Amino acid sequence: MTSTARVTPRPQVRDWPLFWSKVGRIVGKVILYAVLAFGAYIFFLPFAWMVTTSLKPAAYAYEVPIQWFPKKITLDAYFYGWKTLPFPLFYRNTIIITAANIVGLVLSSSLVAFAFARIPFAGRDAWFLILLSTMMLPAQVTLIPIYLFWSKLRAVNTFWPLIVPEWLTNAYNVFLLRQFFMTIPLDYDDAARIDGASWFRIYSQIIVPMSKPALGVIAIQAFAWNWNNFLGPLIYLNETRKFTISIGLRLFQNQQSSKMPETMAMSVVALIPTLIVFFIAQRYFIQGIVITGVKG
Repeated sequence: MTSTARVTPRPQVRDWPLFWSKVGRIVGKVILYAVLAFGAYIFFLPFAWMVTTSLKPAAYAYEVPIQWFPKKITLDAYFYGWKTLPFPLFYRNTIIITAANIVGLVLSSSLVAFAFARIPFAGRDAWFLILLSTMMLPAQVTLIPIYLFWSKLRAVNTFWPLIVPEWLTNAYNVFLLRQFFMTIPLDYDDAARIDGASWFRIYSQIIVPMSKPALGVIAIQAFAWNWNNFLGPLIYLNETRKFTISIGLRLFQNQQSSKMPETMAMSVVALIPTLIVFFIAQRYFIQGIVITGVKG
């Protein structure tokens, strides 16, 4: 009869460095999410106050402390503001200017960036540095000369001063797109040139389809800038029927300064398109920023 010796299992030794490393990562993520949540809460408060105030009757708009959830919800402020000033007309003017500027800015910026990134010509780098140097010139310096220029052309109180400059590109967008275009291998250009493709065909059929994230960033930034542009319309537009939404909102605020719910309601109306574009295009915007920043 054989007897088997009882084997005592060896005690497991915890890998303490690995354990504390995992704990540190978990704690770091908790702190990160807590900071992000607190920051989001702080930035969301003004928007929440604006929306809730727009839904309150005037008697509850000035209550202290603030009633975040209105005791009574009404849409009277929206109807009042909509019929007091021609906000549909302001919307139409803003849409026309914004749409025209997005098309012009994306087209002109991509063409100029393509030339600087892909086409070899004498003095290319020098011309690019001259273009970048224009970013150092404050807009306030050229404000009066440009206004006098449009005044001589009798274009003041028209949309042309707000649209034409966007079709002439700007240094920031050219720089951003050039950096992205330079990450695309030149082999595509060489193969297309061997097949007899022109530079414009390379641009339209090769570079543009491969650069949709970067072009999306330019388009989104152009939308946000032109939709919220205040200084340009303030300087060049004089008639109410030609005002954009930002100038119309300021006019409404001046005329109805004592009506807080109505002012907040029109602010929400002006903000809605920007929110819609953000939630629809945020994934493409982040993708474009990451790709352009890493590869550029």
